[in-house]
Amino acid sequence: MHRTVHLHWSPEITEMLRAGNKLQCSRFILAVGHNAASFLSAYVLASANWDAVGRAVAWNERSRSATGQSGEESACVFYRHKDDLSVLICHVTCYIAEDQLFQWTEKVFDCLQSRELTVTVLSDRSVADYKTAEYLSSSSAPFLRSLHSSAFSDQPVCQSLEQPNIITGLPAAVLNHCQVNRIAAVVYHCYSDVSGPDSVTVETYRPVLSKLGRSIQADCSPSADVLRRFVRSSEIQSNLYI
Repeated sequence: MHRTVHLHWSPEITEMLRAGNKLQCSRFILAVGHNAASFLSAYVLASANWDAVGRAVAWNERSRSATGQSGEESACVFYRHKDDLSVLICHVTCYIAEDQLFQWTEKVFDCLQSRELTVTVLSDRSVADYKTAEYLSSSSAPFLRSLHSSAFSDQPVCQSLEQPNIITGLPAAVLNHCQVNRIAAVVYHCYSDVSGPDSVTVETYRPVLSKLGRSIQADCSPSADVLRRFVRSSEIQSNLYI
């Protein structure tokens, strides 16, 4: 019972869902992990064009909510564009257990209309998990790889993830859902040689900005102070889940 994923939407969205309607969503951008979330915070969400409209709570063995910390509750937040209500962003910086991945994905996508929906997932992982027959020098990391559903017809900004590499966790659950339901989706996976939030890793996602849609007015070169602020806050938060 405790491991149930709970979605908490704003009163307006809750009322709409209760009436049997779904969120009109043309673009859903999901950031999984502290570097991916820091990238969206610094480059996209730093503008005043976004409203926090919901959150997901997933209690599991790594949750701290039982000890009275509220960090877990705010570690999966949904934001909606003020001028283009069809654009939704989600930050996931908390741990979602394996038995909760399907549940999270089903519950979130059940709230979204899937017609003409495009999903973009940003995620990060250690370069130690990257498998290659060639020698990988330390200077080559961080780098991006992509994987997309068969319904995705656009050109990814980087090369595809090579076999036998796989994606796991929430990015894999979301991509699998999109593949089964014929939704256009792409995952951009960043492999980094630094464990934890890092400004160089954050900037690796920059090529993705051109693919996030016209209504998203991104700050293509946020100041060092802005970057540092988001990376530092992510670093503090990530330490809670070690």
